[in-house]
Amino acid sequence: MIPLSGYAKVKKYIEFHAELTDHEILQLKKKYPGPTVTISRQSGIETNLLCEKLIESFSSYYSTDWVYFDKDLIRKVISDHNLPSRVQKFLSEEKTSAISQMLNELMDIHPSILELVHKMVSTILNLAEIGNVILVGRGSNVITSHLKNTYHIRLVAPLDQRIKHLQKSRDIKKEWAKNILLRGDENRKDFLLRTFRKDIDDPLLYHSTINVSLFSFDELVNSIVEAVRSKHPIIKSPITERVKLLKEIKINKRDYYETA
Repeated sequence: MIPLSGYAKVKKYIEFHAELTDHEILQLKKKYPGPTVTISRQSGIETNLLCEKLIESFSSYYSTDWVYFDKDLIRKVISDHNLPSRVQKFLSEEKTSAISQMLNELMDIHPSILELVHKMVSTILNLAEIGNVILVGRGSNVITSHLKNTYHIRLVAPLDQRIKHLQKSRDIKKEWAKNILLRGDENRKDFLLRTFRKDIDDPLLYHSTINVSLFSFDELVNSIVEAVRSKHPIIKSPITERVKLLKEIKINKRDYYETA
């Protein structure tokens, strides 16, 4: 079987859950939500390949397909709420000036920034409550901090190593790379502070903070997988209660949920 791309997996995940009734979704959320992993990272730390490997491992262990949302999460919000594409910039982690925010409110531009944040929070919570997802950025760890099925990770690395990596990937001068990374870190810090009044560097917001420079890629993947599996183990059998529930509500999705 040809592996699905990240986008195709997300599309399949959304389409599958869109077919469930409100009652069935509520059953999944209340009875057997899958684990949800959130990843916060410093600028310059790439997570695409990491997330691909993580969902591969989690899908095998939990006998249920996983997906991850990063930049696609913004498109999901827009799709969910029929928002125009021009609002994407307001859902990003880029810094928005106070003047821009005030003008948005004064000129009665719809939806307002506050409304967009509410919609983003709503989408992230819906995904997290169902579970079997990795959510990257957008304050997902703060939004889902009250949920019991979560595991929050912060990825960090020394600035000089992040600079070297960015120089190599973009073929740019050291000073340019440094400015890009510092600006990115500032934007992410500002986003969490102005949106949720939280300090992105507060260690109490995460289950684990990992210096990725101290791990090989495989070690990093394995350490995260083991930590999540330890926190959210399969309790009863290799065929999860979640899959059993789907059978009970008579939804035939064998090519989505693969049982052991």
